[in-house]
Amino acid sequence: MSDSTTSTQEVSQTPRILLVDDEPGLRTAVQAYLEDEGFQVTTAVDGEEGWEKAQKMIPDVIISDVMMPRCDGYGLLKKIREDERLGGTPVIFLTAKGMTADRTQGYQAGVDDYMPKPFDPDELVARVRNVVQRQERLLTEAARFANADVGQMAKQITEIKSMLSHGDKNNSRKDDSIPNFTPREASVLQLVAEGLMNKEIARQLETSIRNVEKYVSRCKCFKNQTYVFF
Repeated sequence: MSDSTTSTQEVSQTPRILLVDDEPGLRTAVQAYLEDEGFQVTTAVDGEEGWEKAQKMIPDVIISDVMMPRCDGYGLLKKIREDERLGGTPVIFLTAKGMTADRTQGYQAGVDDYMPKPFDPDELVARVRNVVQRQERLLTEAARFANADVGQMAKQITEIKSMLSHGDKNNSRKDDSIPNFTPREASVLQLVAEGLMNKEIARQLETSIRNVEKYVSRCKCFKNQTYVFF
């Protein structure tokens, strides 16, 4: 039973890569190499398909060519950065262009790394691992700060619910002090009150840990505003 549990955990922690490239040979070769290195790889033939698949799978890293039909790498990157769930996803560009100006344009557009073709597969793997580890460090650090106050916040949320349900007569400004949460914020608050950690909340709501951190931060702001009148 323990072996089965461990296996399931290992699978869930395997980085998910979205590979977007219109060259079939390169796409197949890179996919095979990354899968041999232990990554889960989903492929797309251009930016349009890449965008569709990114929304469904919420990848840990996106590797994309720049020059593609229908929607190029820059178009895909723009959509990713503007999306609430995908905005923080690391993106690596693969391109035949190696000029400094092209690399600069990519970085200014929000790309995390840049590899000119042809490239060494081992270097690509190293760079993918690097952005994955960097992202994990950032999320862990963010979670450490956010979770530090989560117990107290859950207690205060419970108090708010109690006051609302019993119509506290002493809180004459109740309507002004208690904000209206969005459905997603309310869901996060409920799960926080139940004692779930950010990773568990992200998994249950099918969103990213980064988004959960954002909702928790908003709720903390609302919490501080609420208790001004209590």
